[in-house]
Amino acid sequence: MTQGTEPYYPAGTWGGVDPEAAGFDPTALAGAVAYAEANESPWPRSLYYPNGRYVGLVEWNERGPWSDIVGPVQPRGGPAGVILKGGRRVAAWGDTRRPDMTFSIAKSYLAVLAGLAHDDGLIPDVDAPVRDSVPDPLLNGSQNGSITWRHLLQQSSEWQGTLFGKSDQVDHFRQIGPGADNSRKGERRALHAPGSYYEYNDVRVNLLAYCLMRLFRCTLPEVLRTRIFDPIGASHDWAWHGYDNAWVEIDGARIKSVPGGGHWGGGLFIGADDHARFGLLIARGGVWAGRRLLSERWIRAMLAPSPTLSNYGYLWWLNRGPTAKPELSATSFSALGAGNNVIWADPDRDLVVVLRWIDKTALDDFLRRLVGATRA
Repeated sequence: MTQGTEPYYPAGTWGGVDPEAAGFDPTALAGAVAYAEANESPWPRSLYYPNGRYVGLVEWNERGPWSDIVGPVQPRGGPAGVILKGGRRVAAWGDTRRPDMTFSIAKSYLAVLAGLAHDDGLIPDVDAPVRDSVPDPLLNGSQNGSITWRHLLQQSSEWQGTLFGKSDQVDHFRQIGPGADNSRKGERRALHAPGSYYEYNDVRVNLLAYCLMRLFRCTLPEVLRTRIFDPIGASHDWAWHGYDNAWVEIDGARIKSVPGGGHWGGGLFIGADDHARFGLLIARGGVWAGRRLLSERWIRAMLAPSPTLSNYGYLWWLNRGPTAKPELSATSFSALGAGNNVIWADPDRDLVVVLRWIDKTALDDFLRRLVGATRA
């Protein structure tokens, strides 16, 4: 972005920019894109293996009483992606409008919805017990009653219970990332004090989504559409699907709670273009075309390291701590979903990248190639 000029935001259609004019080596950038296209996710496009097992259950070595698929599953498309520099498209490949399942990227959307609740005064203090504002039997007892919003947002809540037929135990001992060992996943372990122990647990994230719905007193897709997606010009092709049994009555209306991923089906089905708009909003500090949609205070808190995991904020991944990649900016951050789906942002470079269905072992090398293609 040239000093003294207004930042660009896409309207109905994306404005493009020549790679060289945007500060890229065109040949190196084309090589990075070709690398992403050539390294497709090994997940079957049906999202089911020939033996009939859902791909997520195989990925996380999950069997047992809580492994039923209870939400819709849609076959995926091929590799796709968008690279934005200064808000303009510098490269795109594949079908960037196709609304595919996006798995845990939905968690980062939940963090933004929590920010709206905070900005509205519905969550005046993230360190207050959740049950203070959401009185619910799910939050009763000495363990669950002391859980705060911050604990849920940083995945350190240690909540215990069953929500929509799924027990928190299903993700005990779950590991993610390179070298993950899920041989003990689903074995019961002793719980820690809320706020003291990080665990990537989809049932507890679904509890956050449920509590946010209770605060807003309407569906989270409705809040996302009216408060974020309509203002940033997103499409109407996306959908956020809940589980078959996730119906809740609020103010006499029967509405459905949505999950923070596609672990058991459902979740956010969305295209790369809409992800790119969302990523640009966060990379620009919550402002879109001069209109503030999310407070700067929340953005800072959301992207600050957690005490229990230094490369994790409020449901966003950070380039911090011992796993930080020095060739990437320390301010860069990402939303990650299995499969592998990515929104990666580098505010220092005014760069936003969306990747759909790239092999997870190729992600780091792609980002190195992309940053290496920049001339400034």
